[in-house]
Amino acid sequence: MNRTRVNAPFLRRHVWWPLAAYVAAMFLLAGLHLDLVVARVFHDSAGGGWVARDAFWANGIVHAGGGYAVRAIGLGALLAWALGWWIAPLARYRRALLYFVLALALTNGLVGLLKQLTNVDCPWDLAPFGGRFPYVPLLADRPDELRHAACFPGAHSASGFALVALYFVLRDCAPRRAWLGLAIGLCTGAVFAFAQEARGAHFLSHDLTSAATAWYVSLVLYALFQAPIIQSRSTTLPALRPASRYSTASAADSSPVNGVGSTSARSSPR
Repeated sequence: MNRTRVNAPFLRRHVWWPLAAYVAAMFLLAGLHLDLVVARVFHDSAGGGWVARDAFWANGIVHAGGGYAVRAIGLGALLAWALGWWIAPLARYRRALLYFVLALALTNGLVGLLKQLTNVDCPWDLAPFGGRFPYVPLLADRPDELRHAACFPGAHSASGFALVALYFVLRDCAPRRAWLGLAIGLCTGAVFAFAQEARGAHFLSHDLTSAATAWYVSLVLYALFQAPIIQSRSTTLPALRPASRYSTASAADSSPVNGVGSTSARSSPR
């Protein structure tokens, strides 16, 4: 197959279906304001606050501890990539490690930038939940007199969702286990998102957008590599080239690889 042609099944599983699911969910959450309904599950108006605002499991373990754990994973991958220039067994994984580090860094960097540009409040700052500021729908015009906000998308959940890059790494070296990498990223991000929403730091739409950002950053980066990110074991032959731009199958293999398709909570929502 010509490598410049787009692999249609790959696009359906990895681009169009996730995009359709994201748009539909955002229409319900932000367009129909179901974000408020979901948030009220975590807010006890009679008791005076968010169910996990001061909970150690949410603040100390998931928020602080989870953040440190993801940073440690990223730094470990970066160190392994550097050592791959001197340690032979690591050499064939240099591209995979570089891809993984870039996916984590770009996901978190892009989400951090979007938080500054979108000007959206955190739930705990809003009047319906005991805060000082009015609720402004996501796509509505924000009054100029309101102070600048930075809460959309959710940065903490994005650091967990960024681990979906493992799906693309495993897609090259262990295709039948690629689902495991996807599960690790989605489950880690979901746990981070649950804790943040229980603290009042984010709406569900914030964390859903973090998941979409992480997925498409990893996907675009994977497409840009345009070659297997796990190198051939052979030290004398070049790495096998993929049969098509979006397939990791070798040109010598006719069967394609299948894919799936604590700081202050108020001042640091992440």
